[in-house]
Amino acid sequence: MKILIIAPHNIVDNWVKVFNKLISKDSIVIWPNVLDYDKIDCVALWNQPHGLLNKFKNLKLIHSMGAGVDHILSDPSLPENIPICRISDEKLSFSMSNYIIMAVLFYHKRLIKYQSDKKNKIWDHDSIPEIDVNIGILGFGSLGSDAGIKLKNLGFNVYGYSLNKKEHSDIILYHGDNLDQFLSKINVLVCTVPYTSKTKNLLNIKLFNKLNDETYLINVSRGKVQNEKDILKAIKIGKLSGAFLDVFETEPIPKNSKIWKNDKIEITPHIASITNEEAAVPQILDNYNRMIKNIELKNVINLENEY
Repeated sequence: MKILIIAPHNIVDNWVKVFNKLISKDSIVIWPNVLDYDKIDCVALWNQPHGLLNKFKNLKLIHSMGAGVDHILSDPSLPENIPICRISDEKLSFSMSNYIIMAVLFYHKRLIKYQSDKKNKIWDHDSIPEIDVNIGILGFGSLGSDAGIKLKNLGFNVYGYSLNKKEHSDIILYHGDNLDQFLSKINVLVCTVPYTSKTKNLLNIKLFNKLNDETYLINVSRGKVQNEKDILKAIKIGKLSGAFLDVFETEPIPKNSKIWKNDKIEITPHIASITNEEAAVPQILDNYNRMIKNIELKNVINLENEY
């Protein structure tokens, strides 16, 4: 039996190189070069063609090549009763936390103002150089909690929110129906939720209106979690002081998007945290061997929660 690799052409070669270091070349197939569909029992993928997975009659494991699984679950013809696993990588958390801390400090240290001052040749030594911040982590999972703990250790006030109840000795956490209470405590909102049917369009004007005025938004989750027209509107009416965005509804951002020209929005091209093949492939192979030996798999997603 064989592992099928499905990945965008610009990254597939790097993944194949790592697979080839660890298993025989005869054990892997690269899409679309499939000669015998019945010999595929595991698919490692990123953005598979919808409807494809149903063609593999002996498929026993579907493995995301990243932490996200929304690209898999968006397939309406996803085969039933086959486990779906995701990557859990410490380097992902490390990179994501560094990005979030950087974005928080960018706002906290008023770098937007000082960048503007430089353009206008203004030497403003007397203004207050820092903004007091109360940070809210919306989505206190593995990535969000790692960033929250590190921000707390830097001395910031940090609050967390998750759908289900969680506990932390040093951080006040909210869950379930307490979202409004969580939003009332903060003036920096960091979004790290997974993309699901429940979080689609979560960052909209209805939510922004519940925030304190001039709250700063940082989104590193998924582009479809945010409503960009509402972000622009919230900035215009003063509910948001600005935003630091790594993800977008459409990627790349369309040339005619108003986001490009908005001075209060910082953008990066979905690079907050990139999956490391050297760390991910061993996890995929470990789960593949567990599947063969009928041992409990790691990082299996909950289909009901969609993550």
